[in-house]
Amino acid sequence: MISIDGSQGEGGGQIVRSSLALALVTGQSVTINRVRAQRRKPGLMRQHLTAVQAAVQVSSAHVQGAELGSQQLVFRPGAVRAGQYAFRIGTAGSTTLVLQTILPALMSAEGDSTIQLEGGTHNPLAPAYDFLAAAYLPLLARLGPRVAVRLHQPGFFPAGLGRISATIEPSPQLGRLELLDRGALLGRKVRVLIARLPRHIAERECRTIAQATGWDESCFEIDQIADAPGPGNAVTVELQFEHVTEVFTGFGQRGVPAEVVAQRTLDRVQHYLAADVPVGEHLADQLLLPLGIGAHRGTGGGVFRTLPLSSHSLTHIRVLKRFLDVHVEVEEADGGAVVRVDSAGTSR
Repeated sequence: MISIDGSQGEGGGQIVRSSLALALVTGQSVTINRVRAQRRKPGLMRQHLTAVQAAVQVSSAHVQGAELGSQQLVFRPGAVRAGQYAFRIGTAGSTTLVLQTILPALMSAEGDSTIQLEGGTHNPLAPAYDFLAAAYLPLLARLGPRVAVRLHQPGFFPAGLGRISATIEPSPQLGRLELLDRGALLGRKVRVLIARLPRHIAERECRTIAQATGWDESCFEIDQIADAPGPGNAVTVELQFEHVTEVFTGFGQRGVPAEVVAQRTLDRVQHYLAADVPVGEHLADQLLLPLGIGAHRGTGGGVFRTLPLSSHSLTHIRVLKRFLDVHVEVEEADGGAVVRVDSAGTSR
């Protein structure tokens, strides 16, 4: 039984999700103590509880402490089964994070799987659907598994009620990923989602980015959603390079001018561009898990160049090492970092 301190480092829900994912992949039981102890409301929230329930369902696991507010969780996985699954969060909690809890196990299961998820699809505290579809999953496909996702209905905070689906074609092995430069810029796209709010908000956001960058009007798209369950606004900037696509999303907030929302999003884009690295802060965090699993199995792992690692990523590395026999090296270089993930017995 592996014991994980849920208050360590970043001390949030990622420790729960990564521990569940790794327990499913390795078949090891885990106890998570002091769940989300660093948060204003510690313990399992609805989104985390749905992730636990999803992990239970795909493996017929035995679990203790699976209830709202619980600060201790004991999870004993069974055999992972491919199949058709549906999960409803019931709040604006992130559908993408629930998916990523069970995806590592299902992407090496014996057979294809389909998953339906209802909840938040564009949440300020989680990877937006667009990031998952355009940035993360294409890189995962280079390792072997094929995951196709579809956005059926956007769901914004606080109403939620968005819907996405995923079809997973597993791979028996995970390959290696090397991503040290991003290559030539092939394209850029700004997409603004606007739901049950005046269209001029989206127009002002596009105008702010266009005036600051000089990008052609063909780069901009406004998607006005008439039948959304609640109001919402998201500004997504997609940069397509030869070797990687990065996605940055900003979210409208009550009382914050559209111009400020757009400029804050653009600031993150420009910071990434100035750093001249292929992998942004959030994508770096997402890549650690599949690279770690591949390295543990002796078939994969990899190396990538990124911005200085966040506390989120550093905490993630500590959790990985509790479950996997891997070596993770972080070398600071030119204002960023080179991250290498290899099996523990690999020597450079």
